[in-house]
Amino acid sequence: MSLIRKSFQRLHYPPDVIAQCVRWYLAYSLSLRNLEEMMAERGIIVDHSTLHRWVIRLVPLLDKVFRRYKRPVGRRWRMDETYIRVRGQWKYLYRAVDTAGQTIDFLLTARRDAGAALRFFRKAIRHHGGPERVTIDKSSANTAALATLNADKPDEESITIRQNKYLNNLVEQDHRNIKRRTRPMLGFKSFRRAQTILAGIELVNMIRKGQLHHQAGEGLSSAEQFYLLAA
Repeated sequence: MSLIRKSFQRLHYPPDVIAQCVRWYLAYSLSLRNLEEMMAERGIIVDHSTLHRWVIRLVPLLDKVFRRYKRPVGRRWRMDETYIRVRGQWKYLYRAVDTAGQTIDFLLTARRDAGAALRFFRKAIRHHGGPERVTIDKSSANTAALATLNADKPDEESITIRQNKYLNNLVEQDHRNIKRRTRPMLGFKSFRRAQTILAGIELVNMIRKGQLHHQAGEGLSSAEQFYLLAA
């Protein structure tokens, strides 16, 4: 697993053990201490703080590789935000999916306003190109962000804005896949670490949805595709 070997100098653990621990933590409702105990039962002694460092160091690298092989998404987006607790305070995770339920992008922000929504849209557009239509709820902040994006565009290139709570159920339902994993964590201790771990959880979720388009990954399970990214 060259990605891990290049990232972890003076390895004291096999790369496949590191990759497996990181995937288990991101994919399942396990605490770091749960994972420490599970590995000890397998004869591998690793401290929970070391496990945490593996996650924080490896996730950004995996995310970078995954984006190179991510399947194209549709141009009709459903966008919404959900709540994430960081240091005892609610922060906001902006997310969007296309009409097939494929994850487009995500962004954790400290505030829920037009500036935050605009940063999310610019990130998503940078990675995937501009959408044809965006369905949102009645949020004035999201509307303002899209209006800013449309300000310098001719009418034929403008993003169509549709406000429909019912149609946005698709992305609201998709939030559950992320909240199911974050809920047992009982919040994050730092904003930066929250960003990293959420990116890993989103990565696992996208692989499960079949969004990894890698020639060597055809026919592999979602777990095997995850390990392929680390190879």
